[in-house]
Amino acid sequence: MPGRFVYWMNVSVDMMIESAPGENGGGDWMRIGESLHREFNARARALSQMVQGRKVYEIMEAFWPDARDDASLPDFLREYGGIWTSTPKVLVSRTRVDAGYDTRVMGRDGDAVAALAELRARADGDIGVGGATVASQLLRAGLLDELMLFVHPVVLGTGRPLFDDHDAPVDLDLLEHQSYDGGVTLHRYAVRGARPPA
Repeated sequence: MPGRFVYWMNVSVDMMIESAPGENGGGDWMRIGESLHREFNARARALSQMVQGRKVYEIMEAFWPDARDDASLPDFLREYGGIWTSTPKVLVSRTRVDAGYDTRVMGRDGDAVAALAELRARADGDIGVGGATVASQLLRAGLLDELMLFVHPVVLGTGRPLFDDHDAPVDLDLLEHQSYDGGVTLHRYAVRGARPPA
């Protein structure tokens, strides 16, 4: 299967990914229980690799490696810690020079979008995208193939949107719809007009 960029994110009904700076992916508006987290684990395990911006990567790096072996955590959190640390990752950053946990850094010495296009062309399978900055760049470049949105039943009214500075319509096709405990729903969409991998 050719490489595909899949932007997966928890969002509010009004498509915000955080209500205030510093939430670091864990706002109390999210309804993430065990069944939903097990779904995250299954979806993450199916990815061939992950691409994350610096902010998202550093949030993950600060928690999940230690979570793997933390006996005080439930098994589904320990499991995700193992998945995150062992999945090949790309950190897109102009400031980091290295990273652990099967991660390579790109974007410091050139055009990150061109490097990501090459990554997609050479990849086999879905590549999970984490971070609005990276996802917005991929969308503008025609490289974003899919949205996988876990929609939480709340209207935040303010905060950071799913995409940065995007003011042009993008047509989508619904691929999948699921419901989970707490009223959370999954909406998977194919992005129409995504460039085929070179």
